[in-house]
Amino acid sequence: MKNSTAIVLIILALLLFFGGCNSYNSFVDKDQNVQTAWSKVQSAYQRRADLIPNLVNTVKGYADFEKSTLTEVVNARAKATSMNIDASKLTPEAIQQFQSAQSGLSSALSRLLVTVERYPDLKANKNFLELQSQLEGTENRIKVARDKFNEEVKNYNKSVKKFPGNLFAGIFGFKEKPYFEADKGAEKAPEVKF
Repeated sequence: MKNSTAIVLIILALLLFFGGCNSYNSFVDKDQNVQTAWSKVQSAYQRRADLIPNLVNTVKGYADFEKSTLTEVVNARAKATSMNIDASKLTPEAIQQFQSAQSGLSSALSRLLVTVERYPDLKANKNFLELQSQLEGTENRIKVARDKFNEEVKNYNKSVKKFPGNLFAGIFGFKEKPYFEADKGAEKAPEVKF
């Protein structure tokens, strides 16, 4: 009787050990997926930031163009590119700061594009049109990267919250990760006419 009890306890201990190892490895894989997705979000935003100097230089060629609008774009770009968040340290506050800086840049770019409306020659400029097209493509890439990030966060958070994963997550120190959320007012599309 004592032997069978010992065997059962050993089997249970082994099951618990291997279950814990499996859960830990699963959390690590999903955490890495979240970090990779976050780096793609940052990369997409960096691409947008890299296009801005070319856009500003193209627009700058029009002497009477509003300097304050260009200055806003340049300053917003500087602020946005100064925000770099370590993917292993994602917190709701860090994502909010990053998103706030990126929103400032988006607003400045929107004002720039609205101002361009008053300059028909600039709107017809080949370089400007190409940059505008690249900017639109980059905005689409940003959306795809944010969606992918949120999908990875959802998968990770589900494993952290579901039983028995939540037990192992608590033991190993894996916590829920924040989503990339839309800006306030983002549900209303801005009107931009060219």
